[in-house]
Amino acid sequence: MDENDSVRTRLTHSHEVANLARSIGVRVYLNSPDEFNRSGIGHDALLNVIQPILLATGLGHDLGNPPFGHQGEAAIGRWFKNRQAWIFSKTAQGGEELQPSQVVPEPLRLEFTRFDGNPQALRLLTRLQTHVDGLGLDLSAATLAAGLKYPVCFAAADADNPIRKKGGYFSSEKGVVDWIREQTGLDEGQRHPLTWIMEACDDIAYSVLDVDDVLKKLVMSPDDVLVVLQRSQRDDPIVIKLQSRFTDVERKPLGPDAQRDIKIQYLRAFFIEALVSHASDQFIRNLRPIFDFSHQTPLMDNSELCSALKKIAKRYAFNNPLVLRTEALGAAALDGLMCAFWSAISDRKDVGDIESRKRSARSSYIFSLISPNYVQQACAPDTPGSEANGLRYRELRLLTDMISGMTDTYAMRLWGEIQALPHVNSA
Repeated sequence: MDENDSVRTRLTHSHEVANLARSIGVRVYLNSPDEFNRSGIGHDALLNVIQPILLATGLGHDLGNPPFGHQGEAAIGRWFKNRQAWIFSKTAQGGEELQPSQVVPEPLRLEFTRFDGNPQALRLLTRLQTHVDGLGLDLSAATLAAGLKYPVCFAAADADNPIRKKGGYFSSEKGVVDWIREQTGLDEGQRHPLTWIMEACDDIAYSVLDVDDVLKKLVMSPDDVLVVLQRSQRDDPIVIKLQSRFTDVERKPLGPDAQRDIKIQYLRAFFIEALVSHASDQFIRNLRPIFDFSHQTPLMDNSELCSALKKIAKRYAFNNPLVLRTEALGAAALDGLMCAFWSAISDRKDVGDIESRKRSARSSYIFSLISPNYVQQACAPDTPGSEANGLRYRELRLLTDMISGMTDTYAMRLWGEIQALPHVNSA
């Protein structure tokens, strides 16, 4: 929502992740082509398999994130936690118990109270995008597998395991995941090898480029960043190299603004190169365990530079009063929007029909704002016998589909409009 067009959005971040992933893919393949070939792909794999998959997963990795990113995820989860005494099992707060077939089972409730953008991205790619045969974007099984950052269901999540710490897919997409595994040979808990690269590039992008945005917003100067790094990593070759380049810049007959811009360019270039090299080296060093699915440690976990940059971003960007104010306003807007849309979804004449006529003009208007393809998915359950077929589950999934599909600016604007609507019942 920043007024400065040079500050990154989710779209520019995704482009950067995709391009970083392609660069690392080239490095690791050219270093160890035989290891890739042993996995069953041909000699044209770099151009026809590896790069396209990495580009697609880089572009798609954040598609399921709700407004305000991780803060939005927390706000959605909090909304459900605050209502868990009735939202999963009763008609309304203080209402009657739902029929047993409509109650959301305990394990599936975690999909809402621990809402996450990663499984929502898979849902968007495979279910919510309109397609003549209901195939979403109709991506290959390998592409979808590589985008599955956490290859387990919510009930199998393990906070102490980096690749199982969250649920990676909703039960509504279990059939899709079963198909992915049938096509790729992967089992529950096994990561596609290219997922490690996509995850590393996400870390690289936001660790370096969040700091870059801090500099663009004039919250810090390039010299400030160097001073912070010198405190903890004085002997790091990158820090030493940056100090030398900064000194060279200061010797040039340049104005302060030009010096600042050039120093920012050096920071960005040196950081990205160092972290891309680190991720590539870690992947190559762990090729065998990555390909036999025994590897457990994210590629960037042992990068001191990456950790240092994340700390800078956390302290000077995410704890900035303007950022915190925006997040607070966003959390309030999401809470209000979820209340409004839940009221519109549930306030209907025929309880058994999600598209039934609404009881008030206000509910009719708000329900009309929901994307028709989202409503179609909610009204067309599949996979006979699936726990995800229950009416209440589908109602709640429709709610999270609509909320998570908003951008930050749309969410704030829509909340302002909805607040102005009267609560008069016109039924």
